[in-house]
Amino acid sequence: MADLSLDDQVSLLMQGTEYGDDTLKQAMADELRQRLQDVEAEGRPLRVYCGFDPRTSDLHLGHTVPMRKMRQFQELGHDVTFVIGRFTSLVGDPSDKDSVRAQLNMEEAARNAETYAEQAFKLLDPKRTHIAYNDMWLSDLNFQDLIGLASNFTVQQFLAREAFRKRWDAEDPIYFHEFFYALMQGYDAYHLKTDVQIGGSDQLFNIVTAARKLMEALGERPNIAIIHGILPGTDGVVKMSKSLGNHIPLNAAPEDMYGKVMSVPDIAMSHFFRLVTRWTPNEIDEIESGLASGGLHPRDVKMRLAREIVEIFHGEEAVEPAEEAFIRVFQEREEPEEMPDFVLTPGKTLVEVMVDSGLVESKSEARRLIEQRGVRLDGIIQDDQDKILDSPESQVLRVGKRRFIRLSPREWP
Repeated sequence: MADLSLDDQVSLLMQGTEYGDDTLKQAMADELRQRLQDVEAEGRPLRVYCGFDPRTSDLHLGHTVPMRKMRQFQELGHDVTFVIGRFTSLVGDPSDKDSVRAQLNMEEAARNAETYAEQAFKLLDPKRTHIAYNDMWLSDLNFQDLIGLASNFTVQQFLAREAFRKRWDAEDPIYFHEFFYALMQGYDAYHLKTDVQIGGSDQLFNIVTAARKLMEALGERPNIAIIHGILPGTDGVVKMSKSLGNHIPLNAAPEDMYGKVMSVPDIAMSHFFRLVTRWTPNEIDEIESGLASGGLHPRDVKMRLAREIVEIFHGEEAVEPAEEAFIRVFQEREEPEEMPDFVLTPGKTLVEVMVDSGLVESKSEARRLIEQRGVRLDGIIQDDQDKILDSPESQVLRVGKRRFIRLSPREWP
């Protein structure tokens, strides 16, 4: 990729970006082109960073969107820093939130962060990735430093943000510590003296307004904001989220990952093309032209997409078995040959078994799936959440299209 022309580099790095404003997008593209020329003249790579707050211990496919962009910069020869936001996690990003986030303590953030680098290396080149923890510099700031940082912004700027404005209009509380998040993230960019900062469209204020202004105020050249779109979940509509159950975990088994990608609605495929694949802008244009003309069938394209995603995270050798499992289970309507066993406990309800066996993460998710007629026992749709599972025979419990478990009875007293 290092031999791409300047125009092709800019096109690749701006692929999938969304600023909500064409003028701003063009300005960032122009700045990126100029900075690429400048660093080449200086004989150095770009300094690129993105931060990830360890609010939970597991990453999903949505988290990899900025990582994919970081990998593109790496393959073009630039320096990439993966910042684990143990300190920003203490506040929690208020962007795109209609209520205050629960606060973590440092022990929780550190525990969640333990496997972040390992998960990130499924996509990033570990030999070319710098790992940094922002508590290493943010924890050294004192109250006088905070006053200096805060003096660069007005309360009106923060209240104009959509998330805060909605809460203000609804007379819902906005806590003062939530304002600190943008200052902390902006200081990350200043401390690292970055040329480029990557983030989702929900980070527009934090990067374009806060980080760029703060860097300039502190005597650094403002970094360039690469603002990518938000990956929808498997429902194709709402942002991918573990709490909503529409996510594709990075640690999902290949066949499960393949199946989850195949469940994504056709209308959302273009987002996946641009945000999580290794495909170039020209390749994506060809695929979309084929879909529009009818020359390509959406199912075939989606299978190609599923193969691409499985190969990225599990390797080429995992693709064929994952696809065969999908064809066997979903196209031929067979149950998988292998599935986990779960020994029934006396008196357990359907909802309790779904949670205890790990098929779902919460009772509320179990109830929702039952209400949506997404739970089957030996092929029969279940609608009774309080049904006691006490059959003396082995049964197969299926949740959604991809989750199976074999219920095994035992000798009960």
